Amino acid sequence: MLYPSIDSLMTKIDSKYSLVSVAAKRARMMQENAKPQLDKYVSHKNVGKALEEIHADQLHYQLGVQQKKEAYE
Repeated sequence: MLYPSIDSLMTKIDSKYSLVSVAAKRARMMQENAKPQLDKYVSHKNVGKALEEIHADQLHYQLGVQQKKEAYE
């Protein structure tokens, strides 16, 4: 069985697409020697570590705000 489960992760982030995107970005950061956010990890791989951080509420995401471009002539 996988830890953390997909059901528990879906309570933290609203869609599977967003979950994959956030975990992949964090895994890339870890690959480039980013500071760990948890003291101990169950997983040895970076994607698993990123998912554990999401499950522990240490990793969040925010939707970007799109700015309006108005042309004045």
